[in-house]
Amino acid sequence: MKGTRLRYVLLGLGLVAVVVSFAYALPKIADYGSVWSVLRRLSALDLGLLAGAAALNVLTFAPPWMVGLPGLGFRRAFALTQASTALTYLAPGGAAPGIALSFGVLRRWGFAPRTVTVAVAVTGVWNQFVVLGFPAVAVGLLSLVDERHPALTSAALVGTGVFVGAVCAFALGLRSARQATRVGAAAARLASAVLRLVRRGPVGWSGASFARFRGDAIGLLGRRWHLLTLATLAGHLTVFVVLLASLHATGVPRAEVGLIEAFASWSLVRLLGSLPLTPGGVGIVELGLTGALLGFGGGEAEVVAAVLLYRALTILPTLGLGVVSASALGLGLRPRGRAIAQPPSD
Repeated sequence: MKGTRLRYVLLGLGLVAVVVSFAYALPKIADYGSVWSVLRRLSALDLGLLAGAAALNVLTFAPPWMVGLPGLGFRRAFALTQASTALTYLAPGGAAPGIALSFGVLRRWGFAPRTVTVAVAVTGVWNQFVVLGFPAVAVGLLSLVDERHPALTSAALVGTGVFVGAVCAFALGLRSARQATRVGAAAARLASAVLRLVRRGPVGWSGASFARFRGDAIGLLGRRWHLLTLATLAGHLTVFVVLLASLHATGVPRAEVGLIEAFASWSLVRLLGSLPLTPGGVGIVELGLTGALLGFGGGEAEVVAAVLLYRALTILPTLGLGVVSASALGLGLRPRGRAIAQPPSD
């Protein structure tokens, strides 16, 4: 009962944030009429550039999963990532609904539970490492061009602290089987205590489970950490390419918002958007990114137009492809009997 009330409260707060952002805050910065005037000036070349950037972004969803789950070919990885990401845009709870969908589909495709768990964990951890690490990189780049941004600096300090803590916890958990058992047991107790607060049962894993996970994760990362890192970086940086294309198309000059300033603004908002306040960070990301870009000197109507265009190009294609992919996945959700570790590639 408490869990249900909490979900409704979070949903209500999310709706308030969306309404305030789109109905009040953004129009106060630049009325939608002037924003539409900017968008109407887009040339055929601009539209082609935007379409290419959006397509490149979509194509980079699959490779991290192909690296993390050997035997998962591009076609199925693409369908899985589009459907699971689309669910995170529609359902409250951050990445949790998408992870649950991914786990269920992969199990029904015949992948062993331990293999799927490792893939979900390492791809998720690497994603969070990038999100937490980028603001610190941005602050370093800003210092090279003698720029200062208090909000970004604060976010970078928080992100760096969490990043270091996460890396240390991850390394500590993988250091030895005995240490992994202790860390896993402590995490299981903590998770069960949290679940009791919402009248849910204890978790079904233990310290021994985490020790087994450690062995599987070390085996995978020992062979593929570099490929996973490259694939994860590519997936994030192509999102940034969409923002750059949007800023260029809407006429935000490099003299006002340069490459480093755009990266700094984007990395700050990616960190804020990772918090499960609204599905996909809708409202939070738009307002935060607009404010950061304006702080660096961008024009009001052009910046709002660029931000809305960027968000449309990074959300709507995945929503459309996610619906199609979910339908395709639905045709293949019949159990196949005994799980196998590595099904044949597509």
